[in-house]
Amino acid sequence: MPMKISLALGERRPLSRQTAWGCLTSNIALPGSGSLMAGRKSGYPQAFLGLGGMVLTVIFGVRALLWMLANWSRTRDPATDQFAVMGEMWSVLRWAFLGMAIFGLGWLWALASSYAIVRSAKNDPSAPPKLPNP
Repeated sequence: MPMKISLALGERRPLSRQTAWGCLTSNIALPGSGSLMAGRKSGYPQAFLGLGGMVLTVIFGVRALLWMLANWSRTRDPATDQFAVMGEMWSVLRWAFLGMAIFGLGWLWALASSYAIVRSAKNDPSAPPKLPNP
C-alpha cells in the first residue's frame, strides 16, 4: 500500500524539549520543515524560500559552471580585457547569488523560529539534568 503524504499542519501543542531540539535540527537541514513539525504556519513560506533558493542556486550555478568551462581560455588569457570578462561573469553569476540569498533568508527565518520553538518547549521531568558550565 502506498504511503500517504500530507502537507497539512499538525495540531499546535506544547512540545517536549527533545522534540523542540528535533525541530531545530530539521530547520537547520531544510528550512521550514521543523517549523511545520512544530505546527507553525510560518513553516510554509520558510520551506518555499529554502527550496526556491536551492533550485535557483542549482539551475543558475550549473549555467555559470557551463559558462566558465566555455570561456576558460578567455578568462586566463592576459591579453583579454579582464574587466569585460568580469562583467560577463557577474551577469551569469548574479542569479546564482540571488538564489543563495533567498535560501539564506529562509534559513535565517527558520533559525529564528527554531529559537522560539526551543524557548517555548516545556521542561521534561524525565530528562536528565543539565550540567553546569565550568
